[in-house]
Amino acid sequence: MPENNGAAAPRLVRDFTAGLVVFLVALPLCLGVALASNAPLFSGLLAGIVGGLVVGILSQSQSSVSGPAAGLTAIVAAQIALLGSFQAFLLAVVIAGLLQIVLGLARAGFIAAFFPSSVIKGLLAAIGVILILKQIPHVLGRDTDPEGEMAFSQPDHENTFTELAALLGDFHVGAAVVGLASIALLVVWDQWKPLKKSLFPAPLAVVLLGVAINWLWQQLGGQWPISGNHLVQVPVSESVAGFLGFLQLPDFTQWTNPAIYMAGATICIVASLETLLNLQAVDKIDPLQRTSPPSRELLAQGVGNVVSGLIGGLPITSVIVRSSVNINAGGRSKLATVVHGTLLLVCVMLLPGWLNLIPLSALAAILLVTGIKLVSPALIKQMWSEGRYQFIPFAVTVVAIVLTDLLVGILIGLAVSISFILHSNLRRPLRLIMEKHLGGDVLHIELASQVSFFNRAALEQTLRGVPRGGHVLLDARNTVYIDPDVLDLIRDFREQTAPARGVQVSLLGFRRRYQLKDQIQYVDYSSRDIQDQITPAQVLQLLKEGNERARAGQRLTRDFGRQLQATADGQHPLAVILSCIDSRAPAELVFDLGLGDIFSIRMAGNVTSRKVLGSMEYGCTVAGAKLVLVMGHTRCGAVSAAVNFLCAPESAGQATGCDHLDYVVNEIQRSIDPDTCQRLEGMSPELRADCIDSMARRNVLRSVEVILEQSRALNRLAHSGRILIVGALYDISTGEIEFLTGESAAILARHAADQESPV
Repeated sequence: MPENNGAAAPRLVRDFTAGLVVFLVALPLCLGVALASNAPLFSGLLAGIVGGLVVGILSQSQSSVSGPAAGLTAIVAAQIALLGSFQAFLLAVVIAGLLQIVLGLARAGFIAAFFPSSVIKGLLAAIGVILILKQIPHVLGRDTDPEGEMAFSQPDHENTFTELAALLGDFHVGAAVVGLASIALLVVWDQWKPLKKSLFPAPLAVVLLGVAINWLWQQLGGQWPISGNHLVQVPVSESVAGFLGFLQLPDFTQWTNPAIYMAGATICIVASLETLLNLQAVDKIDPLQRTSPPSRELLAQGVGNVVSGLIGGLPITSVIVRSSVNINAGGRSKLATVVHGTLLLVCVMLLPGWLNLIPLSALAAILLVTGIKLVSPALIKQMWSEGRYQFIPFAVTVVAIVLTDLLVGILIGLAVSISFILHSNLRRPLRLIMEKHLGGDVLHIELASQVSFFNRAALEQTLRGVPRGGHVLLDARNTVYIDPDVLDLIRDFREQTAPARGVQVSLLGFRRRYQLKDQIQYVDYSSRDIQDQITPAQVLQLLKEGNERARAGQRLTRDFGRQLQATADGQHPLAVILSCIDSRAPAELVFDLGLGDIFSIRMAGNVTSRKVLGSMEYGCTVAGAKLVLVMGHTRCGAVSAAVNFLCAPESAGQATGCDHLDYVVNEIQRSIDPDTCQRLEGMSPELRADCIDSMARRNVLRSVEVILEQSRALNRLAHSGRILIVGALYDISTGEIEFLTGESAAILARHAADQESPV
């Protein structure tokens, strides 16, 4: 449903404030990535602007934020040195963008479905750990390493851990006070409900607090004022023309240089892989559990890199740090991304001096708190509980990314995860059955006996295809092994994606060790609401569909115990079925019905009596059934007996030795032509059987007529359209049921004419 104006306004405010927060965080990150890449500082800002405006508009991801990537710093620095100039490198960026456009148009984003969730979650946790470790020095005022440098080995020849050790002798007291005060403010803001519910963003309050404290230090003098590399350092232009002078064009004279194309291909592959991984990670932490189309994202990134390369910017990818900040700040649509890009453009062009008043320690505090949220103990506990096949790849990914860099760490994590996956074999695909239950359609997904990681993409695509408000049943009754990654997908879908989309999930047959409790949520029995809403014609159609399912071996999946509990306090059957007592024609089975769906009356030869009619009248007038169905069957023993007794009446009593069978036989014989016996004498067994089947058919129609003749209540309901009275013949050899709707309607019409004719 579309949002009303009251709901849309707060959402717009949240997106604008989230865009402001992302802008504040992205500013030093853009500069830091450029500095770590040995590129002009302004190239990082241009990449951030293009990532916000161009990619933000073209992308269909609602939460991802793009910009210069920390994971590409080593590659960028190496390629600039190899190609000999930054302008030649810009041409390689343009080529990388064109290649990404081709990949997007070719729908190459499908490979994102094959990234193991353990690696994706390892990426999220690793980014959280890196943010904590890398931002501690900046929070305390040690800014020798540029913001945005995420690799273990740093440009200043330190590493992540030696940088922490160096804090003991080198930190800035004024910046440290700002950083610690900023952390304290963020914690209080998150815990105190009046502040937490306010529309004023906590990160903006942190920035204002940092600027105010530094102004106070400057008024007091001494060694505490923050300056130099402890502040944001945006290049300052005196005019718009000076700002445009920062732009650089690619060196198109290098287009014949093979090294340019190798560099472009390298950037394309690495940037695309990082984008797809980050996109998957962002979707994992999206509160609304939306799915971003990966191929469209490659296309948007390609256009962004072409534009960035043409104006002098660094390569662009989806960036998990900025995206996480966006989500934590309340961003719910890509408007936040566009707002962040717009603020970068306007403020860098018109207000660079003001931006340079912001202490880096205040911004580092925002990133540090974001990192703590990404590497929550709950995530680690969850991965541990899922077993070694999930936890080991997760842990290896975290450690590898922290001790190397983003790209190398992910590749190591993928390699470890694939080594576990290869222990499983490819099995048959999923079996999908759309079941039409009384309560609505249910997509029945029958899992294979061995469900490996290679089935994950097919299962994920199927689950993503379940429409909003739909229902899905995951059936593991025939499954002996399920890959932990597939179990993780099922848990995520049941606990996060499905509730966000209004999808109901039922589980059946999962072993205890999977920690997934069987639960049937759909309505698989007739209830009062269903009985009130359904029409007689719809009940007849349900019986027809049920017979088709029974014949095809696609019976609906039902929970007998749940049906027992649901019908214990009352019943609301939809039909009354009069059938023969023949053991081969049980009504519930041949119509694929459940407990409480019908009143079943079974009489030899499906004949009527006052007691049978009384039962029918109770089912329709008191209990509310909408259909009376008289079902005979082929090769009926009662009909055969009636024919035999009619042909040899002198032996009937002697042959049966029964006191009450005559009533049944006499009732069936009323529908048998007296000349039939003479015709049966010389028939072959096959023709004789066909002839008896024809008599069984006439016997069914006679029962329909008797019901209308002898029950005024049912006659009245039938003529008013409140119920249908229909005959049917069940073929015991094929399982097919012939519904005698036309003949039954003719009988009803004849009775109506007889009632209207004058006496």
